[in-house]
Amino acid sequence: MNSRERLIATLNHQTPDRLPIDLGATSQTSINASTLYQFRKALGLDSHRLMITEPSQLLGEVEQDILDLLGVDVVGLWNTTTCFGYQNKDWKEWSMDDGTPVFMGGGFTYDEDSQARKLVYPHGDRTAEYSAIIPKGGSFFDSVTREPFDFDLDEEDLTPLEDFKDDFAIATDEEARHWEKKSIDLYENTEYGIVGMLGGGALGDAAVIPGPAVRHPKGIRRVDDWLLAHVMYPDYIKAVFRYQTDIMLKNLEIYKQAVGDRIQVIWISGTDFGNQRSGMISLQTFRELYKPFYKEINDWVHKNTSWKTFYHTCGAVYDFLDDFADMGLDCLNPLQLSANGMDAATIKANYGDKFTFWGGGVDTQHTLPFGTPEEVRRQVRERIDILSKDGGYVFNTIHNIVANVPPENLIAMYEEATGRRVI
Repeated sequence: MNSRERLIATLNHQTPDRLPIDLGATSQTSINASTLYQFRKALGLDSHRLMITEPSQLLGEVEQDILDLLGVDVVGLWNTTTCFGYQNKDWKEWSMDDGTPVFMGGGFTYDEDSQARKLVYPHGDRTAEYSAIIPKGGSFFDSVTREPFDFDLDEEDLTPLEDFKDDFAIATDEEARHWEKKSIDLYENTEYGIVGMLGGGALGDAAVIPGPAVRHPKGIRRVDDWLLAHVMYPDYIKAVFRYQTDIMLKNLEIYKQAVGDRIQVIWISGTDFGNQRSGMISLQTFRELYKPFYKEINDWVHKNTSWKTFYHTCGAVYDFLDDFADMGLDCLNPLQLSANGMDAATIKANYGDKFTFWGGGVDTQHTLPFGTPEEVRRQVRERIDILSKDGGYVFNTIHNIVANVPPENLIAMYEEATGRRVI
């Protein structure tokens, strides 16, 4: 099998010739640029300035040489616009606090305050308040809530459509042309499986609600107020989700026209529904506010394309899995097996025929950054033995590979996952 055939077989719950590997195809299955820079050195690859594909998490571009060396099977069809509203073009040099040399998109605009924190502006527009911040020595940006602390949650004055009209937009002709050109290139000139990183369906995502790409956000923007509104003002939430879903459905039509069936998977949502210990919201709330809109999106995809739907959600989400399956979710990422109730064998036995599990191959909170190479190998082998049985598994870590992961642990992980030496 080539890589694309391997992914297609896996998505169809058939046993491929070997385990498909992902590194860098999505914004939740990639690697921090600082770690990538050191990993390249350890692999004997040349050192050079890396492109930042996703600025909030400072994810580095996984280039062809490392894809080949590690036997990676999946790549992403990325959008040009970043989470901060500027485009990944007109690249300029920048250095992370640890000295890692990178390129940032030309619209990346920031100031540094007296504490050496970097403050990033939406669309590179200094006339707006900064929308994200990274502390000195940090390795990713946090969104900044610009909702005033004295914001009055008065039901009579809530205006959801006015508040979120600048958060979601129909794709431009320029974006559609990019998707078309890049999808043709990836499909015709490579044998990789392809994930379309469209996004736009992340309902209520805590990374989206503050509006990091919005110059002047309005309405409910604090995550705690947003969660409170689920109970107090559910009609507000529904109105935002209705508007977002309508935009998403229009963009899916444009995306289909642009990429056809050249992609195999489409990335829909990165909303987290679980934390380390439990669900973030009740099942009743999920079923009332989220599930109908997600089902509408997934039904469109399954009716009109051959694509599989990809959803990212961290945390203890075992109790949500029946609903995820019912709403049409195909690929579940990252499978956070370190969270409560997320037992790999139980999940595989009960849901292995319903989902393609994408991730979960090693714990990125503890084992990968702090374990020994042998501990990494042992956990990777345990996870693969369980999750890859009878197909339906793409190897990746639990979320992105973070900063300061020892290269020797990454080498151990990929050697165990691929069954061969990588250096």
